[in-house]
Amino acid sequence: MSENDGVRMRRVYDPPEPADGARVLVDRLWPRGLAKADARLTDWCKDAAPSSDLRRWYAHRPERFAEFAERYRVELDQDAVRPALGQLRDLAAHGPLTLLTATRDLACSHVPVLLGVLRERS
Repeated sequence: MSENDGVRMRRVYDPPEPADGARVLVDRLWPRGLAKADARLTDWCKDAAPSSDLRRWYAHRPERFAEFAERYRVELDQDAVRPALGQLRDLAAHGPLTLLTATRDLACSHVPVLLGVLRERS
């Protein structure tokens, strides 16, 4: 996987686009106010999301992002998460992959961290 590997990130509330390819929600909680049919997901990969404890600690506070990213990388290195990362890599190997989140600020979300780990470890 590289910068031009066909993997991108978007908000799950954005309308689906043909370029999305496989659409995978990578949040632990279902997005508020979104009907499952409207999301048009290929999969919901909860195990790739940060733990509930880490998510609550972070609380999307930008001053905590660097430490959040470090802690999340540790979680992504756990044996229990490897199948989820493998599933995401497999989807990316077969065409475009869009990682979806409900988070408003994508840059300060877990998704860029996850994307970086997928690219580093492929």
